Amino acid sequence: MSKHLLPEPSRRTLLKRTAAVSALAITGIAGITLPSVAFSAAMTKEERDKMTPDEIIDSFKKGNIRFREGKMQQHDYVAQKQASQHGQFPAAVILSCIDSRAPAEILLDVGIGETFNARVAGNIQNTDILGSMEFACAVAGAKVVLVMGHTACGAVKGAIDHAELGNLTSLLHKIKPAIDKTEYKGERTGSNYDFVDAVAKTNVQMTIEDIRKNSPVLKKLEDEGKIKIVGSMYHLNGGRVEFLA
Repeated sequence: MSKHLLPEPSRRTLLKRTAAVSALAITGIAGITLPSVAFSAAMTKEERDKMTPDEIIDSFKKGNIRFREGKMQQHDYVAQKQASQHGQFPAAVILSCIDSRAPAEILLDVGIGETFNARVAGNIQNTDILGSMEFACAVAGAKVVLVMGHTACGAVKGAIDHAELGNLTSLLHKIKPAIDKTEYKGERTGSNYDFVDAVAKTNVQMTIEDIRKNSPVLKKLEDEGKIKIVGSMYHLNGGRVEFLA
């Protein structure tokens, strides 16, 4: 990739570089020493409050580019833990799937103290999750609600295939409306992963609609321009987090 095509560092990245408190040296086989900065600063209230919702979303996009290119920030998690032990000022709350292949913090290259995270099969909303989101935004000051689905989602496939198993049955039932609402002309079965992915995307969009409908608190904050509620799809093949319009 041409150096002219590399993304500009986000405000958050620059702040972390400025606040970094340690530098490490990596010695190669040939004895060449390469400097590397360890990002040890946790997000502060001042840093978070200076950022707009759009800037936070943009920082996630750039973090995902770093993830895909293998150029992730060198996080000093111990130092971040210590820096955030007396307070937290996350910029966003993320609702994603329980799938082990889709850890939002890693995919977006963020550190300890930067995001609230809720994970449940099929990234669906319920009253407990809505209450957590309301705390994150109305009380703790987060400015973005991000719903993240992913390709090849087992929960979506299970809903399509009418899987039944204990409490999982009622969970998958909450995904079923997305099946009927998905416009798709091909084979509408769980074995067709193009259809599964199409339903997963619809499910993200419907979850956002449900958040706005079932949480007057979050809807009001969004209407006032204080937060943004956005959706995304993580592509297991390639690692891209696609932000939905």
